[in-house]
Amino acid sequence: MTTGTQFIIEVNPKIPPRLARLEELANNLWYSWDRPTRTLFSRLNPALWKAVGHNPKEFLKRVDESILLKAAEDQVFLANYNSILSAYDSYHLELANNNSDLELQSHDQIAYFCFEFGLHESFPIYSGGLGILAGDHCKAASDMHLPFVGVGLLYRKGYFFQTIDSEGNQQVAYTDSDFDHFPVAPVLREDGSEVHIEVELPKRKVVVKVWKAVLGHVRLYLLDTDLHENSLPDRNITHQLYGGDKTMRIEQEIILGIGGVRALQEVGVKPTIWHINEGHAAFMMLERTRNLVRQGLDFASAHEAVAANTVFTTHTAVPAGHDHFSETMIKTYFEEFYNDLKITHEEFMALGHNTSKNSDFNMTALAIRGSRSHNGVSKIHGGVSANICRGLWPQIEPEENPLSYITNGVHIPTFLAQEWSTMFDRHLGHEWRNKICDTKYWSRIDKIPDHLFWSARQTLKSSMLYSIRDRLAIQNIRNRRSETHLDRMLKFTDPINPNILTLGFARRFATYKRATLLFENLDRLREIILDQERPVLLIFSGKAHPVDVPGQDLIRRVSEFASLPEFEGRLLLVESYDLRLARRLVAGVDVWLNNPVYPLEASGTSGMKAGINGAINLSVLDGWWGEAYDGKNGWAIKPGPEGMDPASRDKQESQTLYEILQDQVVPLYYNRDKLGFSPEWVKMVKHSMASLLPRYNAMRMVGEYVNNFYLPASKQGALYVENNFENARNVAAWKEKVKTAWNGVTLKRLDTPCKRINFGDTLHFKVAANLNGLNPKDVVVELLICRRVKHPGLYNVKKYSFQIAGTKTSEEQLFELNLAPELCGKLECHIRIYPYHTLLTHPLEMGMMLWL
Repeated sequence: MTTGTQFIIEVNPKIPPRLARLEELANNLWYSWDRPTRTLFSRLNPALWKAVGHNPKEFLKRVDESILLKAAEDQVFLANYNSILSAYDSYHLELANNNSDLELQSHDQIAYFCFEFGLHESFPIYSGGLGILAGDHCKAASDMHLPFVGVGLLYRKGYFFQTIDSEGNQQVAYTDSDFDHFPVAPVLREDGSEVHIEVELPKRKVVVKVWKAVLGHVRLYLLDTDLHENSLPDRNITHQLYGGDKTMRIEQEIILGIGGVRALQEVGVKPTIWHINEGHAAFMMLERTRNLVRQGLDFASAHEAVAANTVFTTHTAVPAGHDHFSETMIKTYFEEFYNDLKITHEEFMALGHNTSKNSDFNMTALAIRGSRSHNGVSKIHGGVSANICRGLWPQIEPEENPLSYITNGVHIPTFLAQEWSTMFDRHLGHEWRNKICDTKYWSRIDKIPDHLFWSARQTLKSSMLYSIRDRLAIQNIRNRRSETHLDRMLKFTDPINPNILTLGFARRFATYKRATLLFENLDRLREIILDQERPVLLIFSGKAHPVDVPGQDLIRRVSEFASLPEFEGRLLLVESYDLRLARRLVAGVDVWLNNPVYPLEASGTSGMKAGINGAINLSVLDGWWGEAYDGKNGWAIKPGPEGMDPASRDKQESQTLYEILQDQVVPLYYNRDKLGFSPEWVKMVKHSMASLLPRYNAMRMVGEYVNNFYLPASKQGALYVENNFENARNVAAWKEKVKTAWNGVTLKRLDTPCKRINFGDTLHFKVAANLNGLNPKDVVVELLICRRVKHPGLYNVKKYSFQIAGTKTSEEQLFELNLAPELCGKLECHIRIYPYHTLLTHPLEMGMMLWL
């Protein structure tokens, strides 16, 4: 009906008492990684389950009451329901045995700030990799029973919904979400009123509502400005993820950072460890510093106390990817902050100065200056980030500066297909869930019979192909294409006979990810995929940011290639990439393609998800694959030489890609025995799974964060706070003294260098240092010694500290070292001096060093 006024009314069913805890299951994001729970809802009404986007809470609001009444009398359904409740209760009541070795104290509390959280497709407050990683971090923290809360924004519109028209153009649509359908609830005070906080923006205050989501043992606090108390522009602050202009972005980051700190105070959470995942939440450090200044600390001491227990993770591999705001904008939003912090405008801007010619306020620079533990998300990315941020420690070589790395991992219960869980239960025993990080244990995969292993792979592939067919059918109808055209598109997508070699490429369409590298030479590609005896199916999916025109052009180009007559049906472009489609693809394809421009892939986790499900990775040696590839667990594209022009690089690396596909991948897959599969392919798949699953999982990742960062941050934070912040004050005063004196520090060698000795002889080194008023205990004088190599670096160096040896003059301090070298051959020796204090978190955090 189209006439008259439309009135909408929602009629909710009454849930039978026997099924009362369905609501509890629907309101705990534990369902996002427990498939039996999702299956329980799905079986009640599969069509409705699909219609509500696999959202249990919305499902319970819309399912017919008659279905629930029938289920309450269905003994099979009740048995499944009770089994799931038993697993649910066991998970939530079990002792924190996984936390027993992590040494966190009873008062410790981790607060994890992120701009997006990707937990499940039914909760669309994520866009891609950063959010999925944050979601996996939270889930692993729950599995490990960590004292952990997340802080983010609750987006009304979230990220966009994508469709692709018949010309290959990406179409963007936003829909308003009903928070009543989300697994969230308002946080309430003791009197039953909702928790609201206020955050100051220029010439106004914005009211922020605090919501809470539960995922296992973890609580996620989400901030929402869409309230009637606010103006329309302020209500829109939390509408879109990665939407709007610079004004929208800085206001979102102020709400997240400053509002997040205030929200935790209001709900009674007192973190001892603060972790910001990417620089969006870095204003959090300023709010915490302001709180301490208001308590009577000077700015420098407060800054040290805040930084001591703060962890910062960067995910960006290019300088342009870091958020920055103009000096004028910072002054507009933070002028009142200067007075509260008791610092000048210039001192405030210096907190975000990134040492480049650009005068903008850089959020990564602020995050690094306001934390003492910093990391990239893979070994390669750690090195790239250390180099990008080298200006923050100007006299320290990048390989020695405080920016380290922890390689990302994926949450196994979320992304491991149910078929594999069942297979592992049967052949490895149920204890595999407690052996996730045990590399030796996972060699048992080899004992699974090949034919059963292959059968599981084919079942997953078949499920994926059914899903692809459904999505392409919807896409075809909306684009008003014929049934005949759909039949031509799906002629190789056969779920009943899924024996075609299938390659998958699914991720954000950004230019550096090079979605079209495979099409660099169409003649070579035709040779590979048009072979009638050994056909190949290519599946592409992914979104480009709405303002990323080059990324959208890539989608259009892939669509154009898919429309070529010879590639019709062999190359599929699937729209609306989300978590559900991602789970299908990583579990179903045979080969996972990844060909970014080196070294711009910070980590990448889609290949990890594919690898644990039996897909073999074929990737450029960048991000996580640079350390995961062992020569036998997949295929690697070696990046072109540094400095090579882009066209030549793409030509060379695409040539390598074609050669690997033509000479290795296709022949290996189709080298089938009488049972219909390739034993050598299965052997490689097994080795791939066994090598990747125990290493590239979120439990290992979070465990490293605990041991490398959270525990030290907790101890350092407590140390700086004790005795009314005595140590924070001492460190701040010492740093000021060092900064004042350092430009006048000099170093000279007094002994005569020796050019040749016999092994076992002792060398005597003697230097004099003019410390310009510093105490000899304020510095370390150090000898570095290593074999002479063609490629100098600081990775294989042995370090020896000089001892204080009195004074030479009133201004010069003597330092001496006696050393019998432990190596033979030509050795390089270097002498240096740098400031040092026992209370520093990292010995080189001052960024100051003088080489002789």
